[in-house]
Amino acid sequence: MKLTCNRNSLLNAINIVSKAVSSRTTLPILECILLDAGEDFKLTANDLELGIETAPIEAEIDETGKIALEAKLFSEIIRKVNGENVKIEVNDKNEAVITSGTSEFKIIGQNGEEFPSVPTVSKSVYYSVKQSELKDMISQTIFSVSLDESKPVLTGELIEIKGSSMNIVAVDGYRISFRKSEITSSKDASVIVPSKTLREITKILSSEEEEMALIYVTDKHILFDLGGNMIVSRLIEGEYIKYSQTFTDEFKTRIVINKSDMVAALERASLISRDARKIPVKLDITKEKIVITSQADMGTAYEELYAEVTGDALKIAFNPKYLIDALRAVDDEKVAVQFNSSLSPCIIKPEEGDSYKYLILPLRM
Repeated sequence: MKLTCNRNSLLNAINIVSKAVSSRTTLPILECILLDAGEDFKLTANDLELGIETAPIEAEIDETGKIALEAKLFSEIIRKVNGENVKIEVNDKNEAVITSGTSEFKIIGQNGEEFPSVPTVSKSVYYSVKQSELKDMISQTIFSVSLDESKPVLTGELIEIKGSSMNIVAVDGYRISFRKSEITSSKDASVIVPSKTLREITKILSSEEEEMALIYVTDKHILFDLGGNMIVSRLIEGEYIKYSQTFTDEFKTRIVINKSDMVAALERASLISRDARKIPVKLDITKEKIVITSQADMGTAYEELYAEVTGDALKIAFNPKYLIDALRAVDDEKVAVQFNSSLSPCIIKPEEGDSYKYLILPLRM
């Protein structure tokens, strides 16, 4: 292999594929990045659960070839060199000479032919959504993914496509986060994607309004095409919980509040509580206001918040973190919160519509 490319373009590609480099493995080659110079120059990383192949990097290719280089070392070299361009030459012994500016490095790589290939995903059926929208949908739900490995299906997010709508759902046993968006689709689908995959994808997804993501699904894998950067992930097998029946439109108490004011009040009230799971915040909802209190060995906290209240007075307690997580994720400044009793979940949703819904279980007072 012999090629020359722009340092910044190469560094950007390294940053993208590094998200799929394995940090804990018994296979040293999985700690590498594959450099593949054929018709195009591309980088690939694959930890056997998540694989990323970059869009072609503009390069002057004099000799084709492949080599796998240790990711951390290769990344640090390209990050530190001072030249505008980088020249990479590889011999038959898998020795790579990297030259840029005033620097030259000679490092030992591994045979690129032995690097595990990223799974091939059929592109016969695809779904199209704005990258910025997908980024928001993941960010506004992923905090509710379970950390309990004994329930693997809850350690991922459900991506559900019905007609022209895509739903993303996360459940951890104490709360449910739901986001819906309009997409271009040709077939219904329902898959569970590992949370690690989605967290890494949000770091690659563009916030530009016009950038689109193409999504392809098979029985075992999902492929995200993000402007030529290909991210392939295994799917989590199993049946997701029937979440939709837990959301109800019926309520006995409904409040409409300013989101920012509510978050600030909850944060202040929870200062008194070192352990939110054991010491909840209590909400006392009356005709025109909400009183938020917290009581612990350290002392007490008291907050008053004015709100539009419909229905019955109510006293209810929550883990403040769950309320804060959900409210922070919402873009709207005004949100509605619905209750049925002090022992029933609350539902946070828009004043009108159902583009997002958050269900949170209460704690005993």
